[in-house]
Amino acid sequence: MTSAQQSAASADRDHARERDHSPFVELDRSAWAALGAATEQPLTSEEIERVRGLGDELDLDEVVQVYLPLSRLLSLYVEAAGQLHRAQESFLDQPQPPRTPFVIGVAGSVAVGKSTTARVLQQMLAHWPAHPSVALVTTDGFLLPNAELERRGLLHRKGFPESYDRKALLRFVIDIKSGKDEVAAPSYSHLVYDVVPDNPVTVKGPDIVVVEGLNVLQPARVRADGRTGLAVSDFFDFSVYVDAATSDIRRWYVERFQRLRETAFRDPTSYFSKYADLTVTEAETEANRIWDEINGPNLERNILPTRARASLVLRKNADHSVSWVRLRKL
Repeated sequence: MTSAQQSAASADRDHARERDHSPFVELDRSAWAALGAATEQPLTSEEIERVRGLGDELDLDEVVQVYLPLSRLLSLYVEAAGQLHRAQESFLDQPQPPRTPFVIGVAGSVAVGKSTTARVLQQMLAHWPAHPSVALVTTDGFLLPNAELERRGLLHRKGFPESYDRKALLRFVIDIKSGKDEVAAPSYSHLVYDVVPDNPVTVKGPDIVVVEGLNVLQPARVRADGRTGLAVSDFFDFSVYVDAATSDIRRWYVERFQRLRETAFRDPTSYFSKYADLTVTEAETEANRIWDEINGPNLERNILPTRARASLVLRKNADHSVSWVRLRKL
């Protein structure tokens, strides 16, 4: 063996030792896909089409190779939570209320595809017979109304942690984990770019609740008196962070803006109808400005730092396909 080969072999051993001593298990796409090879794919091509996000490159292969193993893993977690509930009931030696819903948080940047991930998981998890009732709630409904954001001078920081009614979001998740039969969340319209009053989304006795949003993995804030409060993520049983290179996410955002300019922005009732008549060049300039002033800083300062808090990270390639999966060890 040459000295170069010896050096390469030594580097491989060092990398293997680092991987073994990491708190995460990291698998490339092929290794991850093999974990679901014996599991039947529950979604039809029509169902996949319905859950696709605008511009997301999601196909049957992605569902089978990435989301099928993930749904099976999550189903195992849900079953294990039920076993733990029964064990606790036995330990306490008294009947306990029914097990509370299993809550999954899905986080990631604007335009990274987290909404599609959340919708696919909702659909796939509902096909497992042990937990047929799966609710999906987005945190957009917990944004402060535009009028309030404007009053506070925060309209240009919409999507930043301070633009949400964090107390209301925390109460919602606490009510879910307290086992309330029915819990309501405010709804949001992307058409009018605002919270819709008097039109709540009602969650009734689900087995699983998927909570999707930019900042759902934010740590608890430190209060003025130095005490640390509760965080929404304190009540998650599992969490997923959808990740990609910032340069790719920025490009996806600009591309999506251009598609919306040709579609949703042309609706005269849309908050963004003012962008409908922009030229391609003007739209690209405006999308980049919005990214540089709002979405990019929010990703770098608030969203990306929460990646390490996730139970599992889905890392995407430049073409939107998932390239590897990182799972926190138990």
